[in-house]
Amino acid sequence: MVVLMPRNFLQPCLLLLLRERADHGYDLLSRLASMHDGDPDGDSGGVYRALRSLERQGLVRSRWCTPSAGPARRTYQLTSDGEALLDRQAEELRQVDGALHLFLERYEQSRCPQ
Repeated sequence: MVVLMPRNFLQPCLLLLLRERADHGYDLLSRLASMHDGDPDGDSGGVYRALRSLERQGLVRSRWCTPSAGPARRTYQLTSDGEALLDRQAEELRQVDGALHLFLERYEQSRCPQ
């Protein structure tokens, strides 16, 4: 079954997760599952491509962190430009939310004519 998602919904989801806290890719994937139908862009590669794109745009920055055990991990952090874009995207999503609610109300009315 195809689930309709707003175009490019992965980007605001990642920005929001990074506003909540800096994180590395694997943990972002885990946290993203509940927000993005559990399968963002079809695979984890889509998330990493999105993170690299966000970094190229200056919306996030990353640094390598070496934990006491295990391999080094790239940790991503939101920039001030990323914060500003997230705020704009949230407003756009509010507008989409209003349009969706209006659609669903009219849809329900059309199913139950008075």
